[in-house]
Amino acid sequence: MSDSEQPLTTTQRREAAMRELTEQRDNHQKREGLSKGRRGLVIVNTGDGKGKSTAALGLMLRASGRGLRTKLFQFLKHEGARFGEHRMLDVLEVPYQGLGDGFTWRSQNLDNTAALAAEGWQQAKAAILSGEFDLIVLDEFTYPLTYGWVDWAEVRATLDARDPDLHIVITGRGALPELIEYAQTVTEMLPIKHAYDQGIGAQAGIEH
Repeated sequence: MSDSEQPLTTTQRREAAMRELTEQRDNHQKREGLSKGRRGLVIVNTGDGKGKSTAALGLMLRASGRGLRTKLFQFLKHEGARFGEHRMLDVLEVPYQGLGDGFTWRSQNLDNTAALAAEGWQQAKAAILSGEFDLIVLDEFTYPLTYGWVDWAEVRATLDARDPDLHIVITGRGALPELIEYAQTVTEMLPIKHAYDQGIGAQAGIEH
């Protein structure tokens, strides 16, 4: 191993980290023209990795802690679903609504799934335009958009017409390029490894 390939010492790692943090701080302080005050964002969590809905639920928790009025619409989970998040949302008195039929890739009635998604969108649309909320999560909404069950042009028009302070969070794999371009914040979650691939089933409190 050459001198250039020698592993960094703890002191060298610390010094490198401090230089990086100082550079980030200085770059942040140099930024100009940042808007101040409230502004409604469209936030998209997409990608094949785990945690898209979990991150959205965490954001709902943060928003609720700040006194924001929030609501969750879940486009694949059925109305009677009672996973861990539903139990906690009940405790916190945060409203949520299951709009789907528990759709899986082996569904035998895709027409019904599509009809439920279209009907669910109309309910979510009414909430978006109602002025009653500060943050709305459209969980797993990328699927109805990607499959054409809900028209993107109508969704965009609804988002354009919403209260300018209303935040919208959309989750799910395979977000449309048009949605990615439209949103202000987009995070792609990439899988590195997953317990499922090692033969470990879903864990209560972790996956559901």
